Amino acid sequence: MAASGPAAAPPVCVLVLGMAGSGKTTFVQRLAAHLHGQRCPPYVINLDPAVHDLPFPANIDIRDTVKYKEVMKQYGLGPNGGIVTSLNLFATRFDQVMKFIEKRQNASKYVIIDTPGQIEVFTWSASGTIITEALASSFPSVVVYVMDTSRSTNPITFMSNMLYACSILYKTKLPFIVVMNKTDIIDHSFAVEWMQDFETFQDALNQETSYVSNLTRSMSLVLDEFYSSLKVVGVSAVLGTGLDDFFVQLSKAVDEYEREYRPEYERLRKTLEQAQNKQKREQLEHLWKDMGSVCVQGNTLAGSADASAMGPSELILTRGTLDEEEEERESDTDDIDHEVTEESHEEPAFRNFMQETRMKYQRRSNPNE
Repeated sequence: MAASGPAAAPPVCVLVLGMAGSGKTTFVQRLAAHLHGQRCPPYVINLDPAVHDLPFPANIDIRDTVKYKEVMKQYGLGPNGGIVTSLNLFATRFDQVMKFIEKRQNASKYVIIDTPGQIEVFTWSASGTIITEALASSFPSVVVYVMDTSRSTNPITFMSNMLYACSILYKTKLPFIVVMNKTDIIDHSFAVEWMQDFETFQDALNQETSYVSNLTRSMSLVLDEFYSSLKVVGVSAVLGTGLDDFFVQLSKAVDEYEREYRPEYERLRKTLEQAQNKQKREQLEHLWKDMGSVCVQGNTLAGSADASAMGPSELILTRGTLDEEEEERESDTDDIDHEVTEESHEEPAFRNFMQETRMKYQRRSNPNE
């Protein structure tokens, strides 16, 4: 039989986030169609329980597991509360989703996850954290923040988008790509210039007279370090332009994950395993100490070398099998005072049992005494 080839690389998980109306679902559709066109079909997961129609085929759809409207009725929730609860219910079974991804990792190079339109529902909920960390701990994972370029021509709105992107970056602690969508309406070059040139952004901000402009001016200085390491790409989800640049940035993000994020996840995993092993050892040591104290007390009453050499667990396991002739004798428990045993606590009862048993073996091993 020929030797098996090298193991296939794990799939890249692309978590697509974005404000409502930013074109996030349309971007996922275009991304999936682009990969299908290159004969590299992705594994697509829909996590939006409130969407009516999906414009792309989903391998796993949360709507098949959780009925959004039924959750709202059963728990008396509004739209956002229904989405949060649906995600929480789905997150309890996400280990099964991980198994499906593992089975398909040889067939799919990319796993694309479409999230709810209410971005705060996913990014700041417990279920969002569980899903993100579960994926990132097993597969190379990248967060893609889809931004509506046409609505970010105002410097204050642009700064709000950047602040939200920054908060998601530090919340997820994963490689991050900003996709400036709808470049078919307006080119994203102005936003890139604002990020690279502080003076240009200040000139645009001087046209604003509101009190928020002063705060925006201060925040632009704070985000300068954030801009320096941010991956930005302009895309039109409608026309499909910019996807080649997107995959170039995605490849860089995967390299960043392998270089910086995976070692950290491995370190955290080892730390957790060490803590769990330490806890198990401590519990085992406590158990042996408890069992050893019973054995020491029993040895003071035993005269036989064979019986005293046995530990308490060995003595229990060999009860009734040490000598074939003992099968015809009376039960070992006949000499125990059951009334006292029932009224006593568990540990004294066990100690009494051990003492009585050892005394009986002592009498049987020394019948002349």
